[in-house]
Amino acid sequence: MKRSILLLFLIAFYTSSTYAQGTAADYERANGLKARYEAAAVDIAGVPSWIGNTHRFWYRKLSRGVNVYMVFDADTMQKNAAFDHDKIAASLSKLTNNTYNPHDLSLAQLRFDNTVTSFTATVDAATVRCTIADSVCAKFETPTRSQGPIKSPDGKWEALIVNYNLAVRAVDAKEPTVLSTDGSEGNYYNARSIVWSPDSAKIAVYRVRPGYKREVRYIESSPEDQVQPKFSSIVYAKPGDVLDLEQPVLFEVAGRKQFNVDNALFPNPYELSDLVWRKDSQALTFEYNQRGHQVYRVIEVNASGKPRAVISDEPATFFSYRNANGSLADSGRRYRYDVNDGKEIIWMSERDGWSHLYLYDGVTGSVKNQITRGEWVVRGVQRVDETNRQIWFSAGGTHEGKDPYFASYFRINFDGTGLTELTTAEANHNVTYSTDGSLYFDNYSRLDLPNVLEVRKTADNSVVATVEKADATELTKMGWQPPEVFTAKGRDGKTDIWGVIIRPTNFDATKKYPVIENIYAGPQGSFVPKSFLTYSTMMAQAEIGFIVVQIDGMGTSNRSKAFHDVAWKNLGDAGFPDRILWHKAVAARYSWYDTSRVGIYGGSAGGQNSLGGLLFHPEFYKAAVSYAGCHDNRMDKIWWNEQWMGWPIGPQYSASSNVDNAYRLQGDVLLVVGEMDTNVDPSSTMQVVSQLIKHNKNFDLLVVPGANHGAARGDRYAAYGDHKRYDFFVRHLLGLNPPPWNQAAAATSQSAR
Repeated sequence: MKRSILLLFLIAFYTSSTYAQGTAADYERANGLKARYEAAAVDIAGVPSWIGNTHRFWYRKLSRGVNVYMVFDADTMQKNAAFDHDKIAASLSKLTNNTYNPHDLSLAQLRFDNTVTSFTATVDAATVRCTIADSVCAKFETPTRSQGPIKSPDGKWEALIVNYNLAVRAVDAKEPTVLSTDGSEGNYYNARSIVWSPDSAKIAVYRVRPGYKREVRYIESSPEDQVQPKFSSIVYAKPGDVLDLEQPVLFEVAGRKQFNVDNALFPNPYELSDLVWRKDSQALTFEYNQRGHQVYRVIEVNASGKPRAVISDEPATFFSYRNANGSLADSGRRYRYDVNDGKEIIWMSERDGWSHLYLYDGVTGSVKNQITRGEWVVRGVQRVDETNRQIWFSAGGTHEGKDPYFASYFRINFDGTGLTELTTAEANHNVTYSTDGSLYFDNYSRLDLPNVLEVRKTADNSVVATVEKADATELTKMGWQPPEVFTAKGRDGKTDIWGVIIRPTNFDATKKYPVIENIYAGPQGSFVPKSFLTYSTMMAQAEIGFIVVQIDGMGTSNRSKAFHDVAWKNLGDAGFPDRILWHKAVAARYSWYDTSRVGIYGGSAGGQNSLGGLLFHPEFYKAAVSYAGCHDNRMDKIWWNEQWMGWPIGPQYSASSNVDNAYRLQGDVLLVVGEMDTNVDPSSTMQVVSQLIKHNKNFDLLVVPGANHGAARGDRYAAYGDHKRYDFFVRHLLGLNPPPWNQAAAATSQSAR
């Protein structure tokens, strides 16, 4: 009897000690995971960049824990380290008084000159220029472009602003001739918008009526260079603000004639693009994005100031035109290419329910033909060959039953014939063409296929060289596994929702695991990883004793227009109905997937989403960590929020607001905010705090002094933020006290003194 009791005790002890979750050993393993995995990775090539107009490109390669910048020359087939990493690291350390690891240099905005004898880069917010032969780096001041007079193409005249009005003068004259008389402080001509016609006979310029200049103000509580706090402010437009009103004006220089362009076709601009003259000087064009983002037009104005709409896209919901950093880019659904000085125009539109290319007659404004078609999306255009009338583009969803988010690359003729797939491997491809268009590199992979980097000829798609082929053999031996790809039907019962599942390395299928969802539901893109991951912070989170998942629900991009439109005036939806069904489908397949203990975390829009999970779906989500959340779309940047939530401001903003709905809180939440966040107004988080206090709700708050939008997730405080997140979910999903860490921190701090 005693032997049986002892045996049961030993079994229980062994099981609990071996498979315990949230232990100090789990934390240690999680914190060391990145170094372990990167030490086992072999020849993982990052995304390359072509160097100027050469056939050379650079890329960063990870191999056995060492990151090396490489240069490959497709003409000579030579592959070498881009520079002496030890010496460059030493030079940077001396220059900045910081210590840089030669095996893990992080050079942002890296640009080599054409001869690959020097490069510029940003290191810890400082711009440096390094010469490669002697490995010497120096601070580099980017030349500032002063807004002086704008010279005419023939070099005889220059245009300038005098007392808010447009003026011209001969290049050798001092006194200008004022062409306009209606400029003033409240209605000024913008010097930066001045554009001469190619024949030097005409000028186009915007006259601007200033809008409201909202400021967001900051107090940096703990600056590193002084004892007292610092005050600063930035100009930051928010939804509903009065914007600058631009009015294009044309001038005939010789006759001193002014043509005010009738704005009936662009009465309420959110934004007008730069003015661009046709090569024959007979007309100019600009693009009109109407406030509310439901009308987008290409406007052509003839030389006498008469406008016409060459293209007008007027979706019932929104025209998706910008990417995540606010710039015009292919991740939006705006692409235009003028053929033969605008006689024809290639245009991207979602008018048939999918993102496709159309060929317009630029003279009549009619569609000549739809170039691409089908239930798939054009993701971007890389090249247009006017001579051979061909287009090179990327697309997703072209193969039924395959992952619709994989980017593949194609060539097609202007008339829609000759569709040719260039990237045949079933993977996520990243292709960029050389400046002359004769070569392209293809860096492709998928979650279970390590990176392959090839160079190919554009003419026949033949392989010039396999530059790198990664190897995950050693990774796999140490317990690394790729995330599992999982699909389930969404709220409509027919659309596949794609996500990934990440298990801890000591996974035990006989146990029940709490689930943590990493969420970002911003409509500007799709976010579930598709390419090979040596390491992800989600893997470290799982190592503590959780299943970690990521899902692209309805309302995100890169699927059909209908899929995307779910976000329209309803960012609070965040795809949750699809996400919850996906979770339940996983639980139906796997007994270890515990949907009674589901947590959620995310930052920025994901910060809004993670708290929103608790507020709007408390029956499913039990705990959340919210970083730098844009919790009320009226408080956040104008371009992002008006695009999805609409204009004018209406009740939909309140309906999606975490501030207005804070009273609904039932679960546990940790709010994290950086006091110097210039991306999302920190007051957005503090207004949630105010409402939670008002409604007597319990919550945790971490304010990070000096932190910007990274807010302890992507900045120098990330390790601290990760630890806080681990502890939070251990407490609230595992129901355990996390390992104490103040003693270890105190010991580390003492030894550093």
